[in-house]
Amino acid sequence: METLDTFRQETRNWLEENCPESMRITAGRLAPSETGDDQTVWGGKNAVFPSDDARLWLERMGTKGWTCPTWPAEYGGGGLNKEQNFVLQQELSRIKARPPLTSFGISMLGPVLLEFGNEEQKQAHLPKIVRGEIRWCQGYSEPGSGSDLASLQTKAVLEGDQYTINGSKVWTSYANQADWIFCLVRTDFDAPKHNGISFILFDMTTTGVTTKPIQLISGASPFCETFFDDVKVPRENLVGTLNDGWTIAKRLLQHERTMISGMGMGGSSKKGANSIPEQAKHYAGENNQKIANPALRDRILRHQMNGQAFAVTLKRSAEEAKLSTGPSATSSMFKYYGTEQNKNRYEVMLDLMGTNSLAWEGDEFKSNELSTTREWLRSKANSIEGGTSEVQLNIIAKRVLALPD
Repeated sequence: METLDTFRQETRNWLEENCPESMRITAGRLAPSETGDDQTVWGGKNAVFPSDDARLWLERMGTKGWTCPTWPAEYGGGGLNKEQNFVLQQELSRIKARPPLTSFGISMLGPVLLEFGNEEQKQAHLPKIVRGEIRWCQGYSEPGSGSDLASLQTKAVLEGDQYTINGSKVWTSYANQADWIFCLVRTDFDAPKHNGISFILFDMTTTGVTTKPIQLISGASPFCETFFDDVKVPRENLVGTLNDGWTIAKRLLQHERTMISGMGMGGSSKKGANSIPEQAKHYAGENNQKIANPALRDRILRHQMNGQAFAVTLKRSAEEAKLSTGPSATSSMFKYYGTEQNKNRYEVMLDLMGTNSLAWEGDEFKSNELSTTREWLRSKANSIEGGTSEVQLNIIAKRVLALPD
């Protein structure tokens, strides 16, 4: 049996040979968020790559299965155990490799398909997710069903071998660029609201599906309104049991909240022009690059300490997760703390930037100043998306602390 030391050396050799230099963040090369350029690779049928190296990096990692290293090899994944994946992540971090792919299929849909999908659904969708050949969006929230998601009204009626879907969703991230959607629909209006909900997949090019981007205060439009007018979906696209979609929805939300909690790590151990320590030196440097304002020094130190404590807690949770089958209600703890930490990060950065934090457009501002101001505005949604902070606190009280209702 291969030892971890052998696996580490083989992994290191493979990464050195296959990760293009431009896909590594070095001292002379800034991360995408630091340049103001979005170089995220989302994949999909109409994928846009910032460079040929980005395309090559995805192709190599996807073929290796290392975009989803712990997924079973029979579905295109890397087939690694948790210890091997830990080594892989360490080696990727060592060379500061850029993520080859960002995907809701990886962070949300894939894990629940592995748990609830049938064999045909796994074979049809998981390999494409691994290789970045399909881009997914999430159809959960509705105009009247946000925090109270279980009150959703989008309906699916079975007619022969097809479901006819009518209704609308809102805050569907990148729906206008997605190939497929995983969607919650009501299939029984007579059942209690948490029952009678089903989880279904369908192609966004299906007749009757339309999207309308929503412009945010940041100036970006990552979210959309999505409308379904007599959309015909094959019966076999239903995931899990009819009317038991809420079970799948809750599990997927745990995966989503675990993903969102990672925002809290931004800047805590980050290097480069957009890190808090570097910004402190640039904007508030005085007396050998020490910050003169003690209150601001205190804020920076507290933020950095909280980030380190959060990182250690996430690491401990990852170790404990080796004994479990998936995320639990503790994902709400991480989602709540991680998003608050990320919001605080941008508040500190704007304090450091001073009047430069007013950057919106113009050559007098640097690209990272322009992006930081917009990302600060965008960060305000962190405590809403994936379930509001109030919802997370309720879950923590009931499911983690077991407090009485």
